[in-house]
Amino acid sequence: MNLAVLIDGDNIPSAHVKEMMEEIAKYGNPTIKRIYGDWTSPHLSKWKNLLLQNAITPIQQYAYTTGKNATDSAMIIDAMDILYSEKVNGFCLVSSDSDFTKLATRLREAGKQVIGIGEKKTPNPFIVACDKFIYIEIIRKQTEKKENTHQKDSEKDSVDKITSKVIKLISSTISDLSDEDGWAFLGDVGSLLQKKQPNFDSRNYGFDKLTPLIKSIGKFELEQRENTKSRNKLIFVKNK
Repeated sequence: MNLAVLIDGDNIPSAHVKEMMEEIAKYGNPTIKRIYGDWTSPHLSKWKNLLLQNAITPIQQYAYTTGKNATDSAMIIDAMDILYSEKVNGFCLVSSDSDFTKLATRLREAGKQVIGIGEKKTPNPFIVACDKFIYIEIIRKQTEKKENTHQKDSEKDSVDKITSKVIKLISSTISDLSDEDGWAFLGDVGSLLQKKQPNFDSRNYGFDKLTPLIKSIGKFELEQRENTKSRNKLIFVKNK
């Protein structure tokens, strides 16, 4: 899948942009990579080296008036131009700003996949307007895990509690997909969880994958079955 990556430079921290691009690469090939901001402004100076290292094109957008975010309109206009050019199958909108909610909705109406990346402070309307939403804090935590620095501190800060609401969401999703015996294929469960809640990510709760997350809750049965098409076993899940 060819992706257009559009970054709101005013609204996203420059740290971990390399890891962010690696995360985006899991979902497709980022053929267009642009970042929007007023590059005459000193607060964007940290971005400059990172742009060269990650082949991201900076788009100059002067702040016409103070207090107004001029990058929003430039990014929206470009997104629509790219949409009509039909060069990409999906968009990755990197921002924590709810102003892009309508854009995400419009791109999905046009049949494009929309992945959002932003901080945990991102307003819910923008999150639910995307097909999938990934928190920058999770990407940061994974990097720190690899480097083994500040790991315990960052885990305390960024791991969400598995609440009864989360358990209910998983349980109802299994019920929606289950066969007569109550079993559902875990891959389908993961896909439907994503559709119901775009920011659902097992990494938010400190687990790399969905299987260990579900195991840790203790309210579900898991079963491995042989796969006739490949060596990988199929995992099925059931409400206890």
